[in-house]
Amino acid sequence: MSTQPSPVPMRTPGPGCLVRGLYFIFFGWWLGLIWTLTAWFFNLTILGLPLGLAMINRIPQVMTLRPERVQTTVEVKDGAPVIRQGAVKQLPFLLRAIYFIAIGFWFSLVWMLLAWIFTTLTLGFGLPLAFWMFDRTPCVTTLAKI
Repeated sequence: MSTQPSPVPMRTPGPGCLVRGLYFIFFGWWLGLIWTLTAWFFNLTILGLPLGLAMINRIPQVMTLRPERVQTTVEVKDGAPVIRQGAVKQLPFLLRAIYFIAIGFWFSLVWMLLAWIFTTLTLGFGLPLAFWMFDRTPCVTTLAKI
């Protein structure tokens, strides 16, 4: 007897809030800027586009050490639980490609610039909003589920 698998998106354990905050203050803000500019340079070239998109999807990890999200599926087979982990299931590639060409390419640049403005001009008070925006950059760029 088998039950319906139930996918549960989870984050792998990572560093705590204090470590992530200190990392952002000392490394993440400037390393994230260099990473973002490099990714956008690659996005301007046809050959560099795959690398640029992969780099954009890693912005949350580079800036704040945010753990990567995995999808855990638990299924019971013959009375024993079977646990599988893998990447979070994404939307169809064609839909994501059309979105990136029409909206994601330019809108994600505006999105990241607004996040940088919240980070710098609010003297730290805008950090929660900026962190949320940096975490959502892959979604804004290519509709990636994070």
